[in-house]
Amino acid sequence: MIKTVASLGAAAEFNLDRFGLFTRFCLTTANWAVRWMVGRSRLYLLMPQFYAIGTRSIPVVMLVGLFVGAVLGVEAFDQFEAIGQESRLGGIIGISVLRQIGPVLAAVMIAGRVGGAISAELGSMKVTEQIDAIRVMGADPIDYLVVPRVIACLIMVPILTVFSNLMGVYGGHLVCVNALGVDSREYWDFSARFIGNWDVFTGLGKALIFGLAIGLIACYKGFHCGSGAQGVGRAATDAFVTSFIAIIVLNFFLAKFFKDIYVILFGHGGPTAFMG
Repeated sequence: MIKTVASLGAAAEFNLDRFGLFTRFCLTTANWAVRWMVGRSRLYLLMPQFYAIGTRSIPVVMLVGLFVGAVLGVEAFDQFEAIGQESRLGGIIGISVLRQIGPVLAAVMIAGRVGGAISAELGSMKVTEQIDAIRVMGADPIDYLVVPRVIACLIMVPILTVFSNLMGVYGGHLVCVNALGVDSREYWDFSARFIGNWDVFTGLGKALIFGLAIGLIACYKGFHCGSGAQGVGRAATDAFVTSFIAIIVLNFFLAKFFKDIYVILFGHGGPTAFMG
């Protein structure tokens, strides 16, 4: 019993220590990011990250979005046809993609394709002492390595979410209209009626927070990886797993937050997809 309590205490102390390290890492990154905004331009550091994180991720994000929208159409059609409401599938698919599925899936894909790569890259630099060399040269590695990657994730994940959303809505249209016989005009009419500016804002707001979480977690794991190839591989895996968990947990709290904000601003029970 005493050993069990001692092991639980040691585990709690270890996790609390890790949380403190991560908090300090985030605050240091935020400090350097503010200096970026008030100081000179660093586009020469940002542009390669925009390309690696954003441009190279567009095809996979669009492909995933297309098939997710198509699957939603296939799965929901029978239930809506049974009550004679298959024409409303456009609105339902649009709401589902824009508010929930689009931002989450885009973020998960970026966490898997980019988060692990960032962690492995920075972990390799740590193992080969390149990060120490940057410090020796009088530069701060967080300023030079972390901030551009975090900013790139913060900016590019919402942009990639737009691509995912567009392809999700189009994928639903492709299946519902061409394969299941839903009228194309009704599909787009109900999409326009059901989807509001708040739905777009909610999805992009979530994507912004997801991008920040992915960038910070991936860079932290890379900076604190173990020694050798095994440590780098474990850091890359931990970066994806932790980012995935963070996305799912954040999605719940952000959904509640945006719903409460809607009630405060507009004074009724929250946005709904089924409007007339």
